[in-house]
Amino acid sequence: MAKMLNQGIEQQVRQVLNEMVEPVEILLFTSASENCEYCEQTRELLEEIVPLSAKLSLQVHDISAAAELAEQYHVDKTPGIVLAGRQGSQTIDYGIRIAGIPAGHEFTSLIHSLVLVSRRASGLSEATRGYLKTLQKPLHLQVFVTPT
Repeated sequence: MAKMLNQGIEQQVRQVLNEMVEPVEILLFTSASENCEYCEQTRELLEEIVPLSAKLSLQVHDISAAAELAEQYHVDKTPGIVLAGRQGSQTIDYGIRIAGIPAGHEFTSLIHSLVLVSRRASGLSEATRGYLKTLQKPLHLQVFVTPT
């Protein structure tokens, strides 16, 4: 199997991941029973990223076999990625999900999201966080990206 990341990209990613503060758990949900076009490539990509930082770990789950876990993390698409904080044996869910393979521009978003989760801070201003506290109803925010 050919590597997805060349040495130059690995070095750049390692440099960014050096900014990580706390451990991050990546949970990947794949599917053996459904036609998951990018599940294997997503797994390979994450398996190349994780060794670039001692603060990263990866769990791979079949979405059908681990249906309860997938439901707990609100994952209903494969490949589905959850970026969570790791505090000892506790997993801290910050609600960050990636559906599909994080390739192209999404690769950069993945790497920066790993650092963001490791810092345990959203990066939002005090004013924005104050406004968000005033929301009375749950808010489900999704960002869709397409390579067109």
